[in-house]
Amino acid sequence: MNLVSYLFFKDNAAKAFDFYAHALDGKVTMKVTMGEMPGTEALPAEARDLVAHIRLEVGDAVLMGSDWCGPTPEPYPGIHGNAVSLGVDDPGEAERVFKALSDGGQVTVPIAETSWALRFGMLIDRFGAKWMVNCNRPVAANNA
Repeated sequence: MNLVSYLFFKDNAAKAFDFYAHALDGKVTMKVTMGEMPGTEALPAEARDLVAHIRLEVGDAVLMGSDWCGPTPEPYPGIHGNAVSLGVDDPGEAERVFKALSDGGQVTVPIAETSWALRFGMLIDRFGAKWMVNCNRPVAANNA
Protein backbone atom coordinates (compact mmCIF):
# COMPACT_ATOMS: atom_id res chain seq x y z
CA MET A 1 0.00 0.00 0.00
CA ASN A 2 1.13 3.52 -0.73
CA LEU A 3 -0.31 6.43 1.29
CA VAL A 4 0.51 9.89 -0.06
CA SER A 5 -0.56 13.40 0.95
CA TYR A 6 -2.15 15.45 -1.84
CA LEU A 7 -2.38 19.23 -1.46
CA PHE A 8 -4.57 21.67 -3.40
CA PHE A 9 -3.48 25.26 -4.00
CA LYS A 10 -5.03 28.37 -5.47
CA ASP A 11 -3.02 29.13 -8.60
CA ASN A 12 0.43 28.61 -7.02
CA ALA A 13 1.06 24.84 -6.83
CA ALA A 14 4.13 25.10 -9.08
CA LYS A 15 5.71 27.78 -6.86
CA ALA A 16 4.83 25.82 -3.71
CA PHE A 17 6.40 22.62 -5.01
CA ASP A 18 9.54 24.42 -6.18
CA PHE A 19 9.78 25.81 -2.62
CA TYR A 20 9.26 22.34 -1.09
CA ALA A 21 11.84 20.77 -3.42
CA HIS A 22 14.40 23.33 -2.25
CA ALA A 23 13.45 23.13 1.46
CA LEU A 24 13.40 19.33 1.56
CA ASP A 25 16.27 18.63 -0.85
CA GLY A 26 13.83 16.84 -3.14
CA LYS A 27 13.00 16.85 -6.82
CA VAL A 28 9.83 17.56 -8.77
CA THR A 29 9.59 14.45 -10.93
CA MET A 30 6.29 15.17 -12.70
CA LYS A 31 4.33 18.28 -13.57
CA VAL A 32 1.33 18.41 -15.89
CA THR A 33 -0.47 21.67 -16.60
CA MET A 34 -4.20 22.00 -17.25
CA GLY A 35 -3.38 22.96 -20.84
CA GLU A 36 -1.53 19.66 -21.34
CA MET A 37 -4.54 17.57 -20.32
CA PRO A 38 -6.68 15.99 -23.04
CA GLY A 39 -9.94 17.77 -23.80
CA THR A 40 -8.88 21.12 -22.35
CA GLU A 41 -8.60 23.05 -25.60
CA ALA A 42 -11.47 25.34 -24.58
CA LEU A 43 -9.81 26.40 -21.31
CA PRO A 44 -9.30 30.13 -20.93
CA ALA A 45 -5.69 31.21 -21.50
CA GLU A 46 -5.22 32.10 -17.82
CA ALA A 47 -6.09 28.54 -16.76
CA ARG A 48 -3.79 26.69 -19.18
CA ASP A 49 -0.67 27.10 -16.99
CA LEU A 50 -2.37 25.95 -13.79
CA VAL A 51 -1.04 22.66 -12.41
CA ALA A 52 -3.26 19.64 -13.01
CA HIS A 53 -0.84 17.34 -11.16
CA ILE A 54 2.62 17.67 -9.61
CA ARG A 55 4.80 15.11 -7.83
CA LEU A 56 7.71 15.75 -5.46
CA GLU A 57 10.08 12.97 -4.44
CA VAL A 58 12.30 13.21 -1.37
CA GLY A 59 14.16 9.93 -0.98
CA ASP A 60 11.42 7.30 -0.82
CA ALA A 61 8.77 9.83 0.23
CA VAL A 62 6.27 11.42 -2.16
CA LEU A 63 4.13 14.55 -1.93
CA MET A 64 1.62 15.38 -4.66
CA GLY A 65 -0.66 18.28 -5.43
CA SER A 66 -2.38 20.54 -7.95
CA ASP A 67 -4.10 23.85 -8.33
CA TRP A 68 -7.72 23.78 -7.15
CA CYS A 69 -10.02 22.51 -9.86
CA GLY A 70 -12.98 21.42 -7.79
CA PRO A 71 -16.52 21.03 -9.04
CA THR A 72 -16.67 24.81 -9.39
CA PRO A 73 -13.75 27.18 -9.89
CA GLU A 74 -14.76 29.18 -6.79
CA PRO A 75 -14.70 29.24 -3.92
CA TYR A 76 -11.27 27.77 -3.32
CA PRO A 77 -11.70 25.97 0.00
CA GLY A 78 -8.17 26.64 1.26
CA ILE A 79 -6.08 24.07 3.07
CA HIS A 80 -7.88 23.16 6.32
CA GLY A 81 -8.01 20.37 8.87
CA ASN A 82 -4.80 18.60 7.96
CA ALA A 83 -1.03 18.76 8.20
CA VAL A 84 1.81 17.10 6.37
CA SER A 85 3.79 15.18 8.99
CA LEU A 86 7.48 14.99 8.20
CA GLY A 87 9.62 12.47 10.09
CA VAL A 88 13.32 13.33 10.25
CA ASP A 89 16.04 11.13 11.77
CA ASP A 90 18.52 13.83 12.83
CA PRO A 91 17.72 16.79 15.14
CA GLY A 92 19.95 19.13 13.11
CA GLU A 93 18.17 18.16 9.89
CA ALA A 94 14.80 18.63 11.61
CA GLU A 95 15.82 22.18 12.56
CA ARG A 96 17.12 22.91 9.02
CA VAL A 97 13.92 21.66 7.37
CA PHE A 98 11.72 23.49 9.89
CA LYS A 99 13.56 26.75 9.27
CA ALA A 100 13.38 26.33 5.49
CA LEU A 101 9.66 25.49 5.45
CA SER A 102 8.77 28.30 7.86
CA ASP A 103 10.52 30.97 5.73
CA GLY A 104 7.76 33.44 4.89
CA GLY A 105 5.24 31.40 6.87
CA GLN A 106 3.98 31.27 10.44
CA VAL A 107 5.44 29.11 13.22
CA THR A 108 2.59 27.77 15.34
CA VAL A 109 4.70 25.53 17.63
CA PRO A 110 8.41 26.43 17.75
CA ILE A 111 10.73 23.50 17.12
CA ALA A 112 12.05 22.14 20.42
CA GLU A 113 12.68 19.00 22.39
CA THR A 114 9.53 17.34 23.77
CA SER A 115 8.75 14.30 25.91
CA TRP A 116 8.44 12.13 22.77
CA ALA A 117 10.81 13.80 20.36
CA LEU A 118 14.31 15.14 20.10
CA ARG A 119 12.71 17.91 18.01
CA PHE A 120 9.10 18.74 17.18
CA GLY A 121 7.55 21.84 15.67
CA MET A 122 4.52 22.97 13.69
CA LEU A 123 4.12 25.67 11.08
CA ILE A 124 1.97 27.03 8.31
CA ASP A 125 4.09 27.68 5.24
CA ARG A 126 3.81 30.71 2.96
CA PHE A 127 1.35 28.80 0.75
CA GLY A 128 -1.03 27.92 3.59
CA ALA A 129 -0.02 24.27 4.04
CA LYS A 130 0.37 23.06 7.62
CA TRP A 131 3.45 21.01 8.55
CA MET A 132 4.57 19.02 11.58
CA VAL A 133 8.30 18.31 11.72
CA ASN A 134 9.14 15.45 14.08
CA CYS A 135 12.44 13.84 15.05
CA ASN A 136 11.45 10.98 17.36
CA ARG A 137 13.58 9.78 20.22
CA PRO A 138 15.37 6.51 19.44
CA VAL A 139 13.54 3.43 20.69
CA ALA A 140 15.58 1.57 23.30
CA ALA A 141 16.62 -1.91 22.14
CA ASN A 142 14.98 -3.57 25.14
CA ASN A 143 11.69 -1.72 24.48
CA ALA A 144 11.40 -2.78 20.84
